[in-house]
Amino acid sequence: MSPDSASPDGPHPGPPGSGPSDPGSSDAGPCHPGPSGSGGRDEGGPGPGTPGSGAGGSGTGAGNPLGHGPVLLLSGARLADGRVVDVRISGDRIQAVGTAGSLGPLPQSALPAGAACSSEPAVAAGARIDLTGYLLLPAPAEPHAHHDTAFTGATPGSAEPPPAAATENPDPAASQDEGRGMVRRITEAALTSLGYGATAQRTHVRIGDVHGLRRLEAVLTARGALRGLAQLQVVAVPRLLTGLAGAEGRAQLREALRLGADVVGGCPELDPDPAGYVQTVVAAATDFDCPVDLHLRGRDPAQLARIAAMLAPLRPRVAVGPCDLITAGAGTCLRAAGLRVVCLPQNGACCATDGPPGGLNPSVTMELTQHQILLAAGSGALRDMANPVGRADPLEAAYLLAASGALSVGAAYEAISTGARQLMGLPAVRVDAGFPAELLAVRGDSLAGALSGGHSRLVVHSGRVVSRTSAVREFADTVALALPRQSGHH
Repeated sequence: MSPDSASPDGPHPGPPGSGPSDPGSSDAGPCHPGPSGSGGRDEGGPGPGTPGSGAGGSGTGAGNPLGHGPVLLLSGARLADGRVVDVRISGDRIQAVGTAGSLGPLPQSALPAGAACSSEPAVAAGARIDLTGYLLLPAPAEPHAHHDTAFTGATPGSAEPPPAAATENPDPAASQDEGRGMVRRITEAALTSLGYGATAQRTHVRIGDVHGLRRLEAVLTARGALRGLAQLQVVAVPRLLTGLAGAEGRAQLREALRLGADVVGGCPELDPDPAGYVQTVVAAATDFDCPVDLHLRGRDPAQLARIAAMLAPLRPRVAVGPCDLITAGAGTCLRAAGLRVVCLPQNGACCATDGPPGGLNPSVTMELTQHQILLAAGSGALRDMANPVGRADPLEAAYLLAASGALSVGAAYEAISTGARQLMGLPAVRVDAGFPAELLAVRGDSLAGALSGGHSRLVVHSGRVVSRTSAVREFADTVALALPRQSGHH
């Protein structure tokens, strides 16, 4: 049976950015063109060649009466509180939320002055997508990724050349090919995360050493190509910052911020002088007026307290994580400093340079929540050397938090959505009028059901459908048992 057939999986909404999917709908206005989805069985949505298709939420002309984006109606969606609603989106905002069947074309009162007198027809309707059987949620965000190393740990020969090769054979053509390959991997990693629902992503990228700023430049190139599909924040991560050995790192950190990095990052615990490292980070963040996001595990309580106190003046624009090695009572100094924490439920940590990951420690998570510290959950590694089986699925992170007993189901989803966005300095999202149209529709009848098996997903970024994943499960025919051909809970 084709994945596009009418089935318990529900009507397919059409490729991302397509027009009305319901032939019986009275909606007639065209939707802003979106990326061409593959419509595949497992991973629908845009492919790596898609990002150049243009930004959404900024078009004008006929069928776009508000002059700042398409009109999109999501009908019959279930919210986390159990209500079944219609959601109307205009531009990059949610325009209205009403009971199922209550919303139609945009009312004339919502049109800008003079729209009705325009020489172009004022079409207030747009694309209609039937989300019966789907749960509609605020879109997740990915607060801690490493797109520059994604896909380098699972396939033999896929890893980047070792440092010796990079220094002994400075072939410009080879370097250019390496750069293009890195841009492709970063783009693929970002699109993979987007396909799972993360419309905003923060990726840490190493600078310095033999790679210089090449990794950063590749990430910035990918960020530009992804504009309109996903929002990408870039964290510059120098290795050393103190003493003579850190002179190059200090210079490259400031150059990275001049080039367009959004956040100052780093690993102070790996520097010979952690306090001096943090001082340099604070100075750069102050000079460039940007946030700080540090890789911090917190094994040494006294050192953790000193670092937290030094970062306190920059609150609330400071994040640390994964804090997987903190001891009981460490939450007190983190809360006093106003720091925000990113945990990595898949394996506890995200790089192998400071020891093997220790896995998720539920007691650490509960320690942080008891101190009412803002907690976000990220994926960390995506199939790199630190975690060759790493995944970029935010719902996986929420599932692990809930399954471990560290958080309730609702709090676990908050950690990948509201908490993650707040940590990243992004506007809050709710399925309510006036909020940004950053949404995830996932197959399921409840939040618990979505976390345990929600594979079919539709992702909305800036008011546009930017990705769709359609999962169809089929069973073999049988005469002995009256089993369904398909299962609808995915």
